[in-house]
Amino acid sequence: MNDQRKKTRAPLDVYVNKYVGGVPYTARTSDISEDGMRLAKLIEPKSSKRKVGLQFQLPGSEEIIYAEGEIVRDWASPQTHVEGSGIRFTLLSERHRKMIGAYVAQAAGH
Repeated sequence: MNDQRKKTRAPLDVYVNKYVGGVPYTARTSDISEDGMRLAKLIEPKSSKRKVGLQFQLPGSEEIIYAEGEIVRDWASPQTHVEGSGIRFTLLSERHRKMIGAYVAQAAGH
């Protein structure tokens, strides 16, 4: 995936509930920024829907973050046969945005 995000991103390896058309699927993150995240699909049908709901927790936090997002790019790794999506957050509370920002700053060493 090309580095097209303008915000600093940090590695994040957690499972996410990804809602597509109101149906939950499990996905796995590889990184996060204040603007969005990169997700690898685990078991999920093909869909043309671009809007998703997300539920996840940051490491060290018990609070569940709820967000809505839009799939802005799809990716696939020929080496590992893993497919995924780049998600841009479209709805995120200011509290959760600050939590993500603090996590990214700490993980990036800022």
